[in-house]
Amino acid sequence: MSYPFTTAFRTELAARCQAFPRLAYEGPQLKHAAVAITLVDAGDGSGETAFLLTRRSATLRAHAGQWALPGGRCDDGETLQQAALRELHEELGVQLAPSNILGVLDDYASRSGYAIAPVVTWLDDARALVPNPDEVASVHRFRLDQIAGDDAVAFETIPESERPLIRLNLGEHHIHAPTAALIYQLREIVAGRVTRVADLDQPVFAWR
Repeated sequence: MSYPFTTAFRTELAARCQAFPRLAYEGPQLKHAAVAITLVDAGDGSGETAFLLTRRSATLRAHAGQWALPGGRCDDGETLQQAALRELHEELGVQLAPSNILGVLDDYASRSGYAIAPVVTWLDDARALVPNPDEVASVHRFRLDQIAGDDAVAFETIPESERPLIRLNLGEHHIHAPTAALIYQLREIVAGRVTRVADLDQPVFAWR
């Protein structure tokens, strides 16, 4: 399967994201947050589309050193889209226009008390990235075709939860929810499927 970083693929994916029947969180009160799933050229000469993941700085008070999508809590009066673009700028130095937003996927209720909205964005030139060292230790590109196969996704059970855990296998790297759940839903949209991820749990180390 190939997902070329082209205008045609962007148009196709934007149409699917716009048609996606998004579910907003409606449970007990949680803080609202937004993350940016940013699509870029893979940068390896393949011409494939990739998404950006960061490793959080080891000096951060919460979730230090973990894999993450750029994002954070919504400020008062901000839309989900505005929050995602602001956080993308603060963490990676990229200022995207609203026209670079392809759509918004389902809210994911995290164990740490947030309803996280994934905002799918398109970045034409990844050379514009300027990571903020106070928040980001490193930035990585993972190709969409890397997560297309069955071997890229694993579901596990743990004694502490009745809900299945999701794990993305990206080469030697393992990514867990909430990040893995959000990326998995994007993978399903890319494949033309509508798959809900609210029932996918996080590993115990992320329950804080």
